[in-house]
This record gives sequence, structure tokens and C-alpha cells, in this order.
Amino acid sequence: MGKILIACEYSGTVRDAFAKLGHDAWSCDILPTDVEGQHYQCDIADVIDKGWDLMIAHPPCTHLAVSGAAHFAAKKADGRQDAALALVSMLLDAQIPHIALENPISIISTRIRKPDQIIQPWMFGHMEQKSTCLWLKGLPKLVPTNNVKEEMLKLPRNQRERLHYLPPSPDRWKLRSKTFQGIADAMAAQWGAL
Repeated sequence: MGKILIACEYSGTVRDAFAKLGHDAWSCDILPTDVEGQHYQCDIADVIDKGWDLMIAHPPCTHLAVSGAAHFAAKKADGRQDAALALVSMLLDAQIPHIALENPISIISTRIRKPDQIIQPWMFGHMEQKSTCLWLKGLPKLVPTNNVKEEMLKLPRNQRERLHYLPPSPDRWKLRSKTFQGIADAMAAQWGAL
């Protein structure tokens, strides 16, 4: 089994999906892990060169996502956006044979390169929509496992776009950034088998 790094993950969702299949899976984030498991609490640059076979990276989208385009001028002016793009470049350029980087629709597409794939939670059994881009290196596109789009479209918009409609709260960002379990399981089953 492979040595897997889940970069910028505190939830343990993707890490644990790989671990369940017998992989030596580690998460890394500046935050502590939400659940018990193998976790580096540090800057990703401190562990990226430890001989990983596969890395799945979830860099923060705060300064990248087009949903925040109204604030781009300020983020560009004070350097936050360039720092976020530098992190993305560092992750994509890592000396790891298999890399997947995920982020919502963002300026990564115009400033670095277009994504290789755009997935939705409804492709993996979740009755929700949230466009998620994947930039891939040495990996095939993720194959949908349980398409529930037709059923999802019958739901009111505020239910199928639940994350978009979350009210303001201190942990709203955390709830919006967690990987859907069906997507994590598909990543582990498909990419862990390479």
C-alpha cells in the first residue's frame, strides 16, 4: 500500500478513507486534526519532501475562489492572493508522482492552469451541488460512483446548495471546506489502487 499525504486537511475525512483501505495515510494542516489519526500539525512545506507516493491537496480557497471576486483588488494589493497562488504552485510542483489539488472555481484556472476535471457531490451520492475543480498530475480523472443528480434537482435550491446558504458563523468556513465522504471514498478506492 502507498504512502499518502493529504495536504491542508484537518478533518481527517480523506486521510481516513485511505487509511481504511490499508494505506499509510497522513493529513497535514496548521490546525489540529478534528479526529484521532496520523496528522502533522505544521506547515505543509515541512513534510512535503518525505517520499510520498500520492498527495491530495486542499489549499485554502479564501483568497482564490471567484465567489470572493469583489475582494480581489484588496487581496492582490496586500499580497494575500499572490501568497495563496504561490502555495498552489508549490503543491502542484512537488516531487510526488501522483498529485490531485482541489479547489472551487477560482483564479487558479487563469493564473496557473485550467483544472483537469470539475466534479459535483451529486456524482458521488450526495444530494447537493458544489462545483469542485481538480488539478491532476499522474492521476486519471475521478469516475463518478453514485449519480443522484435527478433526485437532487427535485430539492429546493436552498437544500441542494446547502453550503452556499449557511448563515454566517465562526465555523462557516470549516463546514464549507470539508470534503464530502463519497468523494473521499472514491479518491481512496480509485487513486489508492494505482
